[in-house]
Amino acid sequence: MSIDLALVDRLDALLPQTQCGQCGYGGCMPYAEAMARGDAAPNRCPPGGDTVIAALAAALGRSPLPPESACGAHKPRTLAYIREAECIGCTKCIQACPVDAIVGAAKRMHSVAAAWCTGCELCVAPCPVDCIELLPHALPRMTQEESDTARQRHQAHRVRLQRRQNDQATGAVAPENTAAQLLAAALARAKAHPPSI
Repeated sequence: MSIDLALVDRLDALLPQTQCGQCGYGGCMPYAEAMARGDAAPNRCPPGGDTVIAALAAALGRSPLPPESACGAHKPRTLAYIREAECIGCTKCIQACPVDAIVGAAKRMHSVAAAWCTGCELCVAPCPVDCIELLPHALPRMTQEESDTARQRHQAHRVRLQRRQNDQATGAVAPENTAAQLLAAALARAKAHPPSI
């Protein structure tokens, strides 16, 4: 069955781009595709609330339905915040973020780039030390610019993950400890040839 790509784009543009997965799909675009195929109802986006449900239904030429309770309830917009003093640098939140809004490195403190955080809450559950809290966002809903940025960041995130999976499948990725080995070799060279002062 072919899918109307223009309809998919219209539906995706109406979604808030939180990429939270509460709809049961792996992001806003897969949900838009499912709606365009007729496999999903337009009432499965809690972050969008009644406004988005009505817009999706109109785009599909259908009457709005009440929000699907199995997907969760509409809540005020939030922003993830990492209590940095408690962060152990495990990177689980970084891996969970669908828009790469969390920066940090293994065994180093992490921070949320507030301008990119969609408030999806996907970083909260994986945190083993419970150092992530959700704070109220100053704006009640994402602006069009924020939604567009979130869409682009999510697409880039998916491309990066797919490339990594492909590289691992073909053996193009070196073992995990390669970086540590390179660092150890660099340190050994530096010790063997100290700079002259």
